[in-house]
Amino acid sequence: MLNQSTQKEADSAKNAAQSAKTLYFLTWRWHFYAGLFVVPFMLMLSLTGLVMLFDDEIEFARYGDVIEVTPQIAQVTPSVQLDAVQSAYPDASVTQFITAPSSTTANRFSVTKSNGETVLVTVDPYTGRVLGEIDRSESWYQLANDIHGTLLVGETGDFLIEMAASLTILLLVSGIYMWLPTDRASAAGFLKVRLQNGSRTLLRDLHTNIGGVLSLVLLFFVLSGLAWAGIWGAKFVQPWNTFPAQKWDDVPLSSLTHKDLNHGSEEEMPWNLEQTPVPESHDHSAMMESGEVFMDNIGINAVVAKAEAMGFTHYRINFPRSETGVFTVSANTMSGDISDPTQDRTSHVDQYSGELLADVTWQDYSLIAKAMAAGIALHQGDISVANKAANALICVLFIVISVTGVLMWWMRRPSGVGKVGVPPRFERDAIWKTGAVTLVVIAIAFPLAGISIIVAMLIDWLLIRRVAKLRLALS
Repeated sequence: MLNQSTQKEADSAKNAAQSAKTLYFLTWRWHFYAGLFVVPFMLMLSLTGLVMLFDDEIEFARYGDVIEVTPQIAQVTPSVQLDAVQSAYPDASVTQFITAPSSTTANRFSVTKSNGETVLVTVDPYTGRVLGEIDRSESWYQLANDIHGTLLVGETGDFLIEMAASLTILLLVSGIYMWLPTDRASAAGFLKVRLQNGSRTLLRDLHTNIGGVLSLVLLFFVLSGLAWAGIWGAKFVQPWNTFPAQKWDDVPLSSLTHKDLNHGSEEEMPWNLEQTPVPESHDHSAMMESGEVFMDNIGINAVVAKAEAMGFTHYRINFPRSETGVFTVSANTMSGDISDPTQDRTSHVDQYSGELLADVTWQDYSLIAKAMAAGIALHQGDISVANKAANALICVLFIVISVTGVLMWWMRRPSGVGKVGVPPRFERDAIWKTGAVTLVVIAIAFPLAGISIIVAMLIDWLLIRRVAKLRLALS
């Protein structure tokens, strides 16, 4: 009886070990498939993220001579500065005024030339002199932002990046499962970097421990980034959290949305306002035809005075685009005007009467919109110098995770022709319920990840496993 009991315990332990091994390799297999697609995008996002993170420093290095000014006792009025810009660019249209972030930097006017080119014209606020221009379309930030968001190929690039970001969730879940220790063998390298055990062990320790420790940080960057994406963000999350224009009482609405106020791919308007219609001023032409007397456009000086009376400090003003357009004064974390998301504010002013038509502040945001505003500031490194330094370090570490993952695969890949080194699969009689539920939840929450998982399962079933069986039969 004792021998039978001992044998049963041994068999049970053996089965448990075999089951654990099977689940580990199955998880590794999914981690491999997800990483195969995600790694190139993670490298791209990290590298472009570093460029965007240090945009101010790069811009100052390139355009310091047209940005830096010498502080004086008094500034000339904004209208004098605007006149100087219009005189320098008589055939262009001025669409925006951006106040200087400090006393030693120039104000900026966004100017669209007759050929469609958009530039930022810098003006010394103390003298009203036009200093020069910064090409909005050729800035390093703009290039990095376009790559970061669309791979320079529009909606197709946005789709691919969103798919990679969605699959990163699967990469994280599978990675954490393999990282957490379950026995002495797996605990050997937990939170350790073994320098004396060979290059493969070193790479594995760096990859797993850095990835495990930063898993929640990576999840934050993925989710905050996905909120900008064209499907999960724009189709699912953003519409539910868009500010309802109906909250503005008796305010006429135009056919423009706040997203139309952005310049190119630059995100300048708050995320939860992008799909909200912009208010409009009263129809000045109709008022004139009916014989009613009404003032002309109130001008930039009045708008600046009103904005500063309302408490705006560093902000931007979008000028009316038509006879019924409005002045839009905004300061938010999306555009980088401010670093404190609780100070987000977007206000619309009637261009003729100067009446405040609509005003949206942090208090008007939904819960997710507030989380998004705060997440943007953290994501972009705008909160503080420490936030910026931490984000730079995180980008570097994401690159390390990606590179070590590729090197690990390269070192263990089979030397045979046509083999990519997919981790082995051990058959099991029952379905792994936890794993299946995890895949289903990820697929439902992130549709593009679901599509990718289905495609990977089909490829694995139709090609990889069947080819392997065929080779075995022929050998």
